[in-house]
Amino acid sequence: GEGKMDKVAVSKNNNLLNIAKILRRNMTKQKEKEVKNMNQAVLEAKKNIVSEIVELSKTNGALVVVEYKGLTVEKMQELRRALRVEEATLTVYKNSLVERAADEIGQTALKDLLSGPNAIIFSKDPIKGLKVIAKYAKRFGDSFTIKGGVIEGAYVDAATIKSLSKVPGREGLISMFLSVLQAPVRQFACAVKAVADSRN
Repeated sequence: GEGKMDKVAVSKNNNLLNIAKILRRNMTKQKEKEVKNMNQAVLEAKKNIVSEIVELSKTNGALVVVEYKGLTVEKMQELRRALRVEEATLTVYKNSLVERAADEIGQTALKDLLSGPNAIIFSKDPIKGLKVIAKYAKRFGDSFTIKGGVIEGAYVDAATIKSLSKVPGREGLISMFLSVLQAPVRQFACAVKAVADSRN
């Protein structure tokens, strides 16, 4: 009878082993499904962030990339408050997602600015936002650096942003752009007039 008992015990063990295997397989499948769902959710979230950056760059007059190193929470809050007053926002995005957005809006030059700990500042009125940014870049020194950005659809470097922050408002910016555009025309008109005068 002992042999029979052993067989029963073995078959019981085998059943338990089989059940354990099935359970493990199901758990693995469940895990894989969860991981897949998580990856899908992460991808969706990333897509949404890229879309958000693209949308904000279209609806704002300025997008400025700034680097912040060792800025305290208090200083960051102070800066955010000052920006908010001028309808500007500061957000920290992953550099890789900003790179994707830069491709989508056709501003690939932005990608060269995206190393290190960066934040993106969006400003409805380009000049008002730039004034705040320039003021705090001066106040915070090396902890807060202007790197460059896009103003009214044109890529600009840090030096240009600092210059533009001194312009008295958006009208000043427009007249500055116009004077740059009109300069060659004006020179051409003067040259034509000089030729005409010499002929008379």
